[in-house]
Amino acid sequence: MPSPILTAEAFARLRDARFDDPAAISAAWSARSRRPIGGADSRLFIVAADHPARGANKVGGDRLAMADREDLLNRLATALSRPGVDGVLGTADILDDLAFLGCLEDKLAVGSMNRGGLAGSTFEIDDRFTGHTAAGMARDGIDIAKTLLRINLGDPATASALEANARAVNDCAAENIPVMLEPFLNEWADDGVRNILTPEAVITSIGIAQGLGTSSAHTWLKIPVVEDMDRVLAATTLPTLLLGGERSDDPEATFRSWEHALALPGVRGLVIGRSIVYPADGDVGAAVDRAAALVHGVHGSERTSA
Repeated sequence: MPSPILTAEAFARLRDARFDDPAAISAAWSARSRRPIGGADSRLFIVAADHPARGANKVGGDRLAMADREDLLNRLATALSRPGVDGVLGTADILDDLAFLGCLEDKLAVGSMNRGGLAGSTFEIDDRFTGHTAAGMARDGIDIAKTLLRINLGDPATASALEANARAVNDCAAENIPVMLEPFLNEWADDGVRNILTPEAVITSIGIAQGLGTSSAHTWLKIPVVEDMDRVLAATTLPTLLLGGERSDDPEATFRSWEHALALPGVRGLVIGRSIVYPADGDVGAAVDRAAALVHGVHGSERTSA
C-alpha cells in the first residue's frame, strides 16, 4: 500500500459531510476549477476507477483489492497529484469523494454511465445505465462521459444495450459533452463473458459503436491494444484513447505496446485503471509517471501542468 496522501482528518470531514451536510458535495462541484479538455498538447492520460460499481474489485490474485475505499482514494489522489495525469474516470460515489477532497481541481472528471451489467452475472450483457446521466454531468460540470458496450451476437440483450448506448450518445451530444464508447465483441464461455481481442473483432466493434446516435460530433472511442493496431485505427476518424486492461504479468511488454499504439493517427492518450493504480511493485507514482511520459512525451516531473 502506498503512503497515504489524504489524511484521516480529511476522511472524517468527508464522512461527516455526507451525513450532516450533503449539499457540501454539490458545493464542491460548483467551486471546482476546470480546465480545457485538450490541455496544452491535445493528449490525455486518464486514470480509471469505475470497476467497483460493476462488482469488479479484483487485481491480480486479490479479489477485493479495490474494495478498501480509503486505500483506493489515496491511490487516485496520488495519481492525480502527479504532473501529466489529466483526470480520473469514475462513478458518482468516487468522483463526489474526490471533488469534496479537493483532488479534481484543474483535472478532468469523466463520468461512468452504465454499470448495471455486473461482472460474472447472467445478465452481464444487459448493461443498464445505472450511473451518471448526461443531465447530471452537465449540472456538476463533469467534462467527459464514458459508456461500456459489450456486443454479444449470441445474446439477445445486446439489442437493448445498443439502443441504450445510442440514447446516451444523443443525450451527451445535446449537452455538448464528449462521450467515450468502450466497445467489445465478446462471447459466452464456461467462465462467463470473454472479450474477443483480435484485430478483426476490435475493428468490427468500432464500426458498430461509431455508428450509434444521430450525431457522432461528440463521440470518442476507448479501445484495447491488440495486434495490428495500424489496421485497427484505420477503421475510424474519431478521437481514440487506449485502455489499459488487467494488470499484466509482463509490464514492460505492456508499456511497449502502448508506446507503439500512441504514435498512430487519431490516438489521443491512455485510460488506465488497475495496472497503474495497483502496480505490482506498489509504487503508484512511478507507474503513473512512466505512463505519463508515454502520453505527453516528457516525464511527469518535467511537466509543470497537466
